[in-house]
Formats: sequence, C-alpha cells, structure tokens
Amino acid sequence: MGNGKLIIFSAPSGAGKTSIVKGVLQETPGLAFSISACSRPMRPGERDGVDYYFMSPEAFRKKTDENAFLEWEEVYPGSYYGTLRSEVDRIWNSGKHVVFDVDVAGGINIKKQFPEQSLAIFIEPPSLEELEKRLINRKTETPESLKKRIGKAAFELTFSKDFDTVIVNDDLDQAISETINIVHDFLKK
Repeated sequence: MGNGKLIIFSAPSGAGKTSIVKGVLQETPGLAFSISACSRPMRPGERDGVDYYFMSPEAFRKKTDENAFLEWEEVYPGSYYGTLRSEVDRIWNSGKHVVFDVDVAGGINIKKQFPEQSLAIFIEPPSLEELEKRLINRKTETPESLKKRIGKAAFELTFSKDFDTVIVNDDLDQAISETINIVHDFLKK
C-alpha cells in the first residue's frame, strides 16, 4: 500500500454522511472517493464500477478468502459490503488521498490498520428522534426496517468515541463547513 492519506467517514444510516462527503469532495482538491464492493443486486440507475463494484455473494466470499479486502462486513445475512485493497492502490497510484464512506465497523477497521495515515470522522445525528424523522421522510423504510435501522443506529452511536472527531449534523451547511476545515487541517500535516 502507498503513502497517501485516508479520510474515513462513518455514521448511522440517515445521519447525512453522504451529503457531507459530497461537500468535502467538491471543496477539496486531491481527494478521490473509494468505491465499495457489495453483494447486493444493482438498483435502477446504478452502474458497476461507479456506484459500487457489484459481485455475487459467492464471488465476494472468494475475494475475502484471497484477502483482497481492506475491510469487509456481512451487514445483513448474505449481504456483504467491503473495500477492495486494489481500490485504495488505484487512488494512491493516481496521486490522490482516499475518501471512504463506510459503515461504523468498517471505519474502525481501517483506522486500526492505518492509525497515523487516517482521519476517522463520525457523523452523528442531533438525536435518535431526529434520525427517525429523516428516515421516515426518505419514504424508503417499512415499519420493520425503520425499527431495525434505529436499533442499529443506537448501537453504532456507542462507537463514536473510537473516531478521531465527531461532527453533529444538526445544520447540514455548518456540518459540511466544519468537516472541510478538519479535513484541510489533516491534509496539511
């Protein structure tokens, strides 16, 4: 692996992580987004190698056996997500720093492997009640899936202490601005 830097973003679903990552990428030259691999089917409008590297569960498990992943997780039974080592190499070989948008366990795993080269940022919702409102407003959740996501979020929030910094996303523009400043300071080191 090369000697670029790694910027890791993790958060419970609905905390606004993806919006903050997009803001940071737009305002910070020299960064490239790490495309994750997953075993779920492609959704309409998604493209392989752009949104995710899509693979079957069997192909994913074969790659885990080959130690091809920097980190990976079975997020739900039979549903795998992970970061290919080759993706990090691709970005570092292009002379850029890597930006990850990964689940909490993945973020902690990457930070453990690269303690000095990485900045781990945890995006936190203002409250679980606000998070629930955001997920309801997405109109993508069933009552069962909403309950599962809120339970998972409550558990994930207990890991915020394992990250270098926590950004509370109460006001999106302010959270993006604060995050950009932290990232720029880290890249100057």
